Amino acid sequence: MRVAAVDCGTNSIRLLIADVDPATGGLRDLVRRMEIVRLGQGVDRTGRLDPERIDAALAMSREYAEQCRTYAVDAVRFVATSASRDASNAGDFVTGVEAAFADFGVSPEVVSGSEEATLSFQGATGDLRAAGISSPYLVVDIGGGSTEFVLGTESVDAAISVDVGCVRITERQLRSDPPTHAEIAEARADVDAALDVAVAAVPMARARTLVGLAGSVTTVTAHALVLPSYQPERIHLSRLQPDLARAAADDMLAMTRADRADLPFMHPGRVDVIGGGALVWRAVIDRVTELAGPIPVVTSEHDILDGIALSLLPR
Repeated sequence: MRVAAVDCGTNSIRLLIADVDPATGGLRDLVRRMEIVRLGQGVDRTGRLDPERIDAALAMSREYAEQCRTYAVDAVRFVATSASRDASNAGDFVTGVEAAFADFGVSPEVVSGSEEATLSFQGATGDLRAAGISSPYLVVDIGGGSTEFVLGTESVDAAISVDVGCVRITERQLRSDPPTHAEIAEARADVDAALDVAVAAVPMARARTLVGLAGSVTTVTAHALVLPSYQPERIHLSRLQPDLARAAADDMLAMTRADRADLPFMHPGRVDVIGGGALVWRAVIDRVTELAGPIPVVTSEHDILDGIALSLLPR
């Protein structure tokens, strides 16, 4: 079965076209791509999607729909996350996506935070189990506007979404270049408060492996591994000691934007917000290791996009 998954979040829009084996649930990638469209830019302040950002996201949606036609996919699922949950004018974006994917009868699903967490978990954990990585897993997906926490082994035991992410934290607090100590302290206090909420809902002390997903985590991991370019095959399932992951996150947060832009693995669209993502990831590592001990920190290149694709299999 050939499927297409689209994930449109606060910062990026992504497409996966893959052949799925219904018997095993295995995915064979045909197309995997990502563009920074910053759909959620300013939503935290205004409560609305910026019309220029809507246009950028819809231009990519039309391009993705054309690729779906070219590859003759059998089914498409388009999931919209934090920015589309928060905006009062999200209907403008929905109407545009429906027009782009009219051939497939697709409308963007503005999923709940708990479903977003479940899809992330399903997409991330297949390779972890196959590699014999210890469970239960605490899967943490740091997006632009929200972060999802989900604990489980074969299935989800507990999950929550909280409103901290790389774009939201940057827009709220990290305005200087580089951020000042006062800005960092204020941002960290916000993230720690969100973690208090997450810990109350998800028993993080049970985790035996901390699994980080999405661009903030993969970029910090590339920095920790001192990669000469962005190499997903080296990043995927890499295991770091907590102190090394912390040091890489701290270094990323302290850099100027110009210094970040010079890093050989840095996507240009992440330069201005990666500090916020690194701060969130550092705070997560601190809290989880405080509760669960110095457990391994694993990075996965497979995430909600893979979970969306797998959800298209017939039940």
